[in-house]
Amino acid sequence: MNILVTGAAGFIGSHTCVSLIEAGHTVVAFDNFYNSKKNVISKIGKLTGSSLRFYEADMTDTASLDKIFMENKIDCVIHFAGYKAVGESVRIPLSYYYNNVYGTLCLLESMKKHGVKRIIFSSSATVYGKPASLPIKEDFPLGGVTNPYGRTKLMIEDILRDLWISDNSWSIILLRYFNPVGAHESGLLCEDPNGIPNNITPRILDVLFGKEQYITVFGDDYDTKDGTGVRDYIHVCDLAEGHVKAVDYACTRNGVCAVNLGTGVGYSVFELIKAFEAASGKEIPYKICPRRAGDIDACYADPSKALELFGWKAERGISDMCRDAYNARVILEREGR
Repeated sequence: MNILVTGAAGFIGSHTCVSLIEAGHTVVAFDNFYNSKKNVISKIGKLTGSSLRFYEADMTDTASLDKIFMENKIDCVIHFAGYKAVGESVRIPLSYYYNNVYGTLCLLESMKKHGVKRIIFSSSATVYGKPASLPIKEDFPLGGVTNPYGRTKLMIEDILRDLWISDNSWSIILLRYFNPVGAHESGLLCEDPNGIPNNITPRILDVLFGKEQYITVFGDDYDTKDGTGVRDYIHVCDLAEGHVKAVDYACTRNGVCAVNLGTGVGYSVFELIKAFEAASGKEIPYKICPRRAGDIDACYADPSKALELFGWKAERGISDMCRDAYNARVILEREGR
């Protein structure tokens, strides 16, 4: 099938492009490189031995979107494009609402115009807010989101549900991610954001490679096994493979369906630090600081629905994630970033 990938040069988007091509799909892709690197596109080609049709474009530019759909027969869209930093979203909320929500509306209008009615949306576990119990299931209440980034994800989910109610011929999958980490085993693709990293993994790696003196641990008094926050970390390659399975599912039926993509296992911040120490053979200094507003004690998935519907489950563990992320950073540093 012909799959359009938005935000294709990003961390998850690039790995998903590789998995799609390896599964035999034809990939058409675009990115505006707001938070990604241009050389990622050539790296995808190097890994797969196959080029994808790439456009440098912004999803708020409706003329560019129409051009992409007119020049390519698209069977399904995987929608990654969007701003994703929680702290930044608090500082510049209007930019997040404009880019993420308005940009998605532009994409959906163009899809509708060109008769493309299958979409896999990159959502987030943030839509659950603070869960009343664990593990988190897809039928848990939504809301209580604590930042503009998370609210854009929830708004887009609502828009997509409303779209399906208006036209039942759409096939919509809402993939709710937990905490993607790791890198492609080759080391060629990894998380390499522009500017100051927001996620914990690149910050830990910055300490390991001498960019920072220590990792900041926000709170050690949570109601968890060691006092630090617990999260469901998932290898980005497992996540990418989940998208391929979601495409297969979306192309066999209509409807709107929310599915968690996680491991079902929660690891604390201290456990993640120890796993990186084991992968690197180096000690990681840390400093305990006060909790951040909005952070919760623990968050991990019940991933059984993905297995039931897609036949998918995460295969890689925390040691795989940390090893691959570390090895990829070694290569990145050697390249001079």
